[in-house]
Amino acid sequence: MTKLHNEIMIDAPLEKIWKILANPGELDRYDPTVLRSTVTSSNRDGVGASRKVDMKDGKHWFKEKMTVCKPQEALAYELTDCNFPIDGLRHSYSFERLGNHTKVSQEMEYRVKWGFFGQLMDKLMLRGQTDRGIKKFFAGLKNYAETGSKG
Repeated sequence: MTKLHNEIMIDAPLEKIWKILANPGELDRYDPTVLRSTVTSSNRDGVGASRKVDMKDGKHWFKEKMTVCKPQEALAYELTDCNFPIDGLRHSYSFERLGNHTKVSQEMEYRVKWGFFGQLMDKLMLRGQTDRGIKKFFAGLKNYAETGSKG
């Protein structure tokens, strides 16, 4: 299992960042790699809320559901289907209020498909691509929370 940790300091109150991240249909408003994020569940938020995400590259997509929702404390999404070489993926968020700023931390864990070949591909390419994608996601979140626009 591959584990990645990323964090970012955002010049916005925790409540605002929580509202953005806890809305499954809002991902395309701030993640520069996402074309469209569509809520696919009857509940639009909270545990069990799900979304389908189409990537800007026009080839890739994934589906995920919210598995943890403790307002302004903890949030997690889990992959339910995708066309990436990933077998399982979970990303969880924690928050730290620092005055009018918020530190957002993300822990991502995933397993690759294809056994040894997949593990090799992860070490040579996938892990780095995934980490760069998270950094773009975080930069987009920061810009959107601070300015209200997509970067």
